[in-house]
Amino acid sequence: MLAHYGSQLINLFAAVLLLLAFAMLAQRRMLSLINLFAAQGFVLFLTTSLVAALTGQSHLYWSALLTLLLKVLLLPWILHRLIRRLHVKWDVETLINIPTTMLVGIVLVVLAFNLALPISELAGTVTRATLGIALATVLLSFLMMITRSKAIPQVIGFLAMENGLVFAATGAVYGMPMVVELGVGLDVLVGALILGIFIFEIRERFDSLDTRHLEKLKEH
Repeated sequence: MLAHYGSQLINLFAAVLLLLAFAMLAQRRMLSLINLFAAQGFVLFLTTSLVAALTGQSHLYWSALLTLLLKVLLLPWILHRLIRRLHVKWDVETLINIPTTMLVGIVLVVLAFNLALPISELAGTVTRATLGIALATVLLSFLMMITRSKAIPQVIGFLAMENGLVFAATGAVYGMPMVVELGVGLDVLVGALILGIFIFEIRERFDSLDTRHLEKLKEH
């Protein structure tokens, strides 16, 4: 009975994760985008903790704690400080309009579920039904990266894509080994810091965060 309700709760968290991915895809305001990323990290923390409780996989508790510290607290704090320093609150420029982006997102979700279906049938984990949502979250985050012209939303898209990958790993094989988890977490943190420095350089040189200005470097 507990496993049944736990599985249903995991499916609910997976659905919330997918809705947050769509909300991030449609979001224009930078502050709200960062808050949605933090909320996505919190849902991932809850899911990992629940899977750990249901399966007895103790290493997942450490994975959940790492998610809470890194993706709910530290990275959003860094991003909030970054946009305050840059005085940026809005991201109104997208390469394609929001309705078209959402339609493409729906197509990607359908594709993700069809791709994940054979794997889900072979998996024996309690979270096998969420593999399609995990893949859809990765694809939606990647779509956000390529349809935004500003650097900060692209960074958030990259971080959200990593959330989807961790969720997929948790759903498929009850997470990654702790050494790998710590390595990935450190890589993500260092990558975010480097991208923050990179964003400052863009702002200093071009007085804008539009990454299309980088094409001007070809002239030098």
